[in-house]
Amino acid sequence: MKLRTVAISLAMVVSVGVVGVVGVYLSYPGDGDRFAAPRPVTAEEAAHTLAALKPPKRARPVVAVVGANEGSETTDYLIPYGVLKRSGVAHVVSLGVRPGPVMLMPALTIVPEATVGEFDARFPDGADYVVVPALHNANNPAMIAWIKAQSSKGATIVGICAGAWVLANAGLLDGRDATTIWASIDELRAKHPTMRYVPNRRYVADRGVVTTTGVSASLTVSLALVEAIAGHERAATLAHEIGAPGWNAEHASGAFRVRRSDIRAMVPVLLGLGRHETVGIRVFAGVDEVSLALTADAYMTTNLTQVLALADNTEPVVTAQGIRLVPDGVRGRARVDVMAADVSRDTPVAAFERAFADIGARYGRDYASLSHLALEYPESDARGAVRAARE
Repeated sequence: MKLRTVAISLAMVVSVGVVGVVGVYLSYPGDGDRFAAPRPVTAEEAAHTLAALKPPKRARPVVAVVGANEGSETTDYLIPYGVLKRSGVAHVVSLGVRPGPVMLMPALTIVPEATVGEFDARFPDGADYVVVPALHNANNPAMIAWIKAQSSKGATIVGICAGAWVLANAGLLDGRDATTIWASIDELRAKHPTMRYVPNRRYVADRGVVTTTGVSASLTVSLALVEAIAGHERAATLAHEIGAPGWNAEHASGAFRVRRSDIRAMVPVLLGLGRHETVGIRVFAGVDEVSLALTADAYMTTNLTQVLALADNTEPVVTAQGIRLVPDGVRGRARVDVMAADVSRDTPVAAFERAFADIGARYGRDYASLSHLALEYPESDARGAVRAARE
């Protein structure tokens, strides 16, 4: 998971004893800059980025969202698929590297429409955009080979969050401007020194390669792609429909680092003293996959919960935009500690905000803050989205 490096470092902290823990704890910053203001994007920069995101081939582009069957990040995969499919401005196809279900991480299982081989047979000229989520194995040879082939055919390759590692392993970040999730950027820069890190931007585009910050940036970059394909008005309408306050690339990178509140939240988990629960989310035909992904990811990143997608029976559920979702169990039979609020009763972003609020109420504010950090979702955005939902 994205907090693996944080967990390892905290485990080392705990091992040095109480005195050491206190000393290190006090050395971490407080939460004052959690609401740091991002660096503004100039009109010239915005125009340059929009031009770099334009469809490279077709007026109505083909978008391939591809995952490795053994593990692909939930939100990285489902949000670009759901937002772009809902926009109606592109032909969007869900793919797996090989036949069978794709296990999303940290939660949910889906059955893609096709394999990469079947896609190649249908679209021999390649996709316009290939969306690559973070993978359980960023060195997946079949995935890397396919991404290289798609890039050579002129596709724009979009690496969401730690999907940047897959792009880097394919040689696509060398000599390019790029970004990734806060927890990975130092290691990525060390291993790929010719990559030029661009801080304070949620997404960066450079010569057919797009990278983003943490998983929540999948929402903003998807809206940016809609604008590049179909114009500002269509993107603005879609942003309103899903409850997003905007899709500007502005981002305060310095606001995302481990703080004392994160230490407080993680130490009990590492010591086995934290509260562990199973959270059920009701899924049904037409459930919004974007709301579902955001809610599941928010709960799972607390490190306190297991999330189960529960349906009325064991048959796959077809989501609002056509993803086949495999339920984890049947409502009323699966043992859960709590059921999450109905994820489709409001806009996707409002569902995301409700998940943060429910996490804070049930487990404490520190865990809600930890989830914000893990998902690299600005807490100032949370306040803005709540205001937008009320208007």
